[in-house]
Amino acid sequence: MIPWLDSISCEFPPISGALDDPNGLLAAGGDLSPQRLLNAYSKGIFPWFNPGEPILWWSPDPRCSIEPEQIHLSRSLKKAIRKAEFQLSFDRSFEAVVQACSEPRQYSEETWISAEMQAAYLKLHNLGHAHSVELWQDDQLCGGLYGIAIGRLFFGESMFSKRDNCSKIAFAFFARQLQKWGYALIDCQIENNHLTSMGAQNIPRAEFQGYLDNYLTEQPDHEWVFDIDKQDVVGRE
Repeated sequence: MIPWLDSISCEFPPISGALDDPNGLLAAGGDLSPQRLLNAYSKGIFPWFNPGEPILWWSPDPRCSIEPEQIHLSRSLKKAIRKAEFQLSFDRSFEAVVQACSEPRQYSEETWISAEMQAAYLKLHNLGHAHSVELWQDDQLCGGLYGIAIGRLFFGESMFSKRDNCSKIAFAFFARQLQKWGYALIDCQIENNHLTSMGAQNIPRAEFQGYLDNYLTEQPDHEWVFDIDKQDVVGRE
């Protein structure tokens, strides 16, 4: 059995109590208020549930993550970046990015990013905690990602691509920008082939906890504006 959270306290049980099967399930219930969400992420916990289900809270072991400087770009992706014409932005269309991430994918008609989830992260964005990356081609939003920044850590939530390589390009530029700003880690939550191909790795939950202990309270001093170019990402030929 897992604890059921009430709607009053925003506290969570210790992540050491998360289940092994399903991996990382810690608690259920509560709400998606900004205070609860920020408290969750600061403890290595995130919500993940299907529409119509109770809110479920997770802290899997191992944890998929990547240090920004460890981003890996294949030769084909570097070539695509050099050849493609695109523009990148932060927080220009947060709501549109979240909506695009919630749309059905080729491999599934289901989505876990419900209207309730979208509204919760929009509140976090309006409070300055959640951020989006947008990739534009021909004035069209073609790829991007969103997540939550706390201290020198970024907790990624989801990404999307409407044209070939757009999400990978957005992620590559994003990681290089965070590296320049001194961020320590990008939390990717759960392993997938898309992220592991770019350098994401599974690390023990205890190691992930070490990043939380060391970097949550360090406040980076920067505006959410890209100030890198293609050469900063792919290098010089």
